[in-house]
Amino acid sequence: MLPYRLGCPSWSEAAWRGALYPEQASATDYLALYARVFNAVEGNTTFYAQPSSATVQRWAQRMPDDFRFCAKLPREISHSADLRRQLGATQSFLELLAPLGERVAPFWLQLPAAFGPARLGELADFLVRFEPPLAVEVRHPAFFQRGEEERALNRLLRDAGVERLCLDARALFSCRDDTPAVRHAQAKKPRLPVRPAAFTAFPQVRFIGHPELAANDPFLAPWLDKVAAWIEEGRRPHVFLHTPDNRLAPELARRFHEQLGARLPGLPALAAFGGSQLDLL
Repeated sequence: MLPYRLGCPSWSEAAWRGALYPEQASATDYLALYARVFNAVEGNTTFYAQPSSATVQRWAQRMPDDFRFCAKLPREISHSADLRRQLGATQSFLELLAPLGERVAPFWLQLPAAFGPARLGELADFLVRFEPPLAVEVRHPAFFQRGEEERALNRLLRDAGVERLCLDARALFSCRDDTPAVRHAQAKKPRLPVRPAAFTAFPQVRFIGHPELAANDPFLAPWLDKVAAWIEEGRRPHVFLHTPDNRLAPELARRFHEQLGARLPGLPALAAFGGSQLDLL
């Protein structure tokens, strides 16, 4: 049992065969194999398309009880003109994922860059009606200027018992490689100041890394100290590691965990990568 949550952006990467997964692994085994090593995953897939009820049932059969799936609210909800008009759609989404029980937590609300301070009242009304654990990611520049707009956001989230999700893309933007994967990632991810937050018992961190694993170490070091401190405070932070094409995301997550062990003696080791599929029978 790890004292924190560790994972990657997804479990469905065929490129992980021969590394995280056995070479002969099939797509139907990916989730169970992933959950042998990591105890959480980002729910990016639900941002772009809602799964079928049959798919949710399959997930429920393969996810261990202590696993956490941080499902993003669909973009039709988060990127709508008014969150308050999406309460019905939100409830339908929660009911769709209900078979996962406590394993789907916290939900993530990723707001667009256009969602600014003028809409905080709208967000407050939405949060009052949202019961499950929730983390909110904002991207409007005003929320990163240490002014009254950012303080108002932080007060709102803290008072509502909602976490402010932190995205750290500094390592990605330090990369000067001109490869398609890096160019695509740098075009897609926001370049914003880092705002570590711990408004709840489950701080949320998304780290977007450099394609060369060792180049991430200077950027990971402050997070290792922060995560260790949160754990010692009795919190259970969630940490998710990306790389530009995510081919090396599991290796970066393992690197983070191994370095965290130097700050937290006795931290259990992760299960070995590439475990046999026979273990799933």
